[in-house]
Amino acid sequence: MTRLAEIRVAEGILAGARAGDPGAQARLYALVAPGVFALIRRIVGVRAVAEDVFQDTMIMVFEQLDRYRQEAPLGAWVGKIALSRSLMYLRSPWHRARLSFGSHADAEFLLGAANLSQPGPDAAAFDMERALASLAPTARAVVWLHEVEGWSHEEIAGSFGRTVSFSKSQLARAHQRLRAWFEPEAPQTCTPT
Repeated sequence: MTRLAEIRVAEGILAGARAGDPGAQARLYALVAPGVFALIRRIVGVRAVAEDVFQDTMIMVFEQLDRYRQEAPLGAWVGKIALSRSLMYLRSPWHRARLSFGSHADAEFLLGAANLSQPGPDAAAFDMERALASLAPTARAVVWLHEVEGWSHEEIAGSFGRTVSFSKSQLARAHQRLRAWFEPEAPQTCTPT
């Protein structure tokens, strides 16, 4: 999978999309949509919510395309919008209400596992999905941004409006939890001395 920051768009496509050319807009959408949805899905954790946030993000991208100054690759600019929309959701009263009623992600996982008519992912991908889902939304976002998207701690901290130590500590704790997920401790046996 290509990192969003690495996605570049030809000048002709960008100019056409800015001018409202449906063909150019479709090509731009096809270039950025998979990475944008993956980022949002990993941050919000629930596919149905991710679909809504993705739709809002793409609408905002096309509405604000004239504001893109080409100082960074288009994918990086779109990724910042996607992250902003995702964090707005996580801070929303709707998300807090969902958390107070229990984990929707657990219900989504169980429903997905029960649907035997669809082919399932391979074991490694399945375990990674479950491991990421076990993290708190903020920790999951920091892991995804740092490990997959390649963001620096400074960029992550700036996006969250926090300090660099916030990003580093979130990542360290998430790594510790992921290590425990994939490398459970062996049962301790007593050895005579």
